[in-house]
Amino acid sequence: MGRFLKILISADMEGATGVTWPADVLPGTPQWERCRALFTSDVNAAVLGFYDGGADEVLINEAHWSMRNLLLERLDSRAQMLTGRHKSLSMVEGVQHGDVDAIAFVGYHTAAGTEGVLAHTYLANSITGVWLNGKRASEGLLNAHVVAEYGVPVVLVTGDDLTCVDADGYAPAARKVAVKDHVSRYAAVCRTPERTAADIRSAAKEAAALAHRHEPVDGGPFTVDLEFDAAHLADASTVVPGVAPSGERRVSYTSPTMYEAIRTFKAVTTIASSAVEEQYG
Repeated sequence: MGRFLKILISADMEGATGVTWPADVLPGTPQWERCRALFTSDVNAAVLGFYDGGADEVLINEAHWSMRNLLLERLDSRAQMLTGRHKSLSMVEGVQHGDVDAIAFVGYHTAAGTEGVLAHTYLANSITGVWLNGKRASEGLLNAHVVAEYGVPVVLVTGDDLTCVDADGYAPAARKVAVKDHVSRYAAVCRTPERTAADIRSAAKEAAALAHRHEPVDGGPFTVDLEFDAAHLADASTVVPGVAPSGERRVSYTSPTMYEAIRTFKAVTTIASSAVEEQYG
C-alpha cells in the first residue's frame, strides 16, 4: 500500500483570478459576492489537481479577512474546509497536528510596501513594511517559515506574477501559477477563470509529487521589524510584551521560534488595527 497523502490549502483572496481592487475582497460588497465564485474556482482547481496527483485528503483553511468567503457548496465533495476566525495559527491553521504532508498557498499576494496587486502584509493598509531577520517579508514568506517548523513544504503558490517571483525566494521548488499580471496595485491583466482553473489544476497535480514531509526546521531566533504609516500605531503596538520601538514609526521584537513570532505578529497587528481611526488612520 502507498502512503496516505494529506494536503493543506491556505486560501487567501487578493491573489485570486479577476481580483484587482478593494471592493473585490471586502465582505458584504456586490463585487465581493461576484469574486467569491472566482476565488472558489481557483481553490477548487487546486483541490481537483491534488486529487488527480494522488492525494487522499485535502483540507482548505480559509485565510482571508473574515475567513468566511469560499462557497462550500461549489467545492469538490472530497475536500473539507476550515472556515472562521480566531485560529491558533491563522492562515496556516491545521499544519500543527503532524498529519499534513504539504501545503499550498492559493490566492496569495506580495508584501506591504512592494509592487503587486493589492500588496499588503496582514493589514490592508497601515503597515508599510515587515522584515524577517532583515528580509522584507510577505505573508507567504512568514507562513513558509511557520510551516517549516512542522516539517511541511510549500508545493504550490498562486497569485499575480510578482507573487510567483516572491515565492521563488521562499519555496523555489514549488509550482507557481500566475492568474494575472500586475499593472498597478489596483490593476492587472487577468486571465479567464476557465484558463486559470486549468492552469492551477495542472500545477497542483504536479505539486502532489513534491508532497514529502521533511525534518522540522529550527531556524530561530527570528527578529521581526514592522513599519507603520503613523507613529501612534507603532506606539500602540508596544503594549505587546517584548515589542519595542526601533525607529520612527517602527517596532521590533525577537522570538525563539516562528510559532511564537507569528503569534506575536498577530497580537501586534490586532492592537495596531484597533488604534486606526476612520479617514485619518
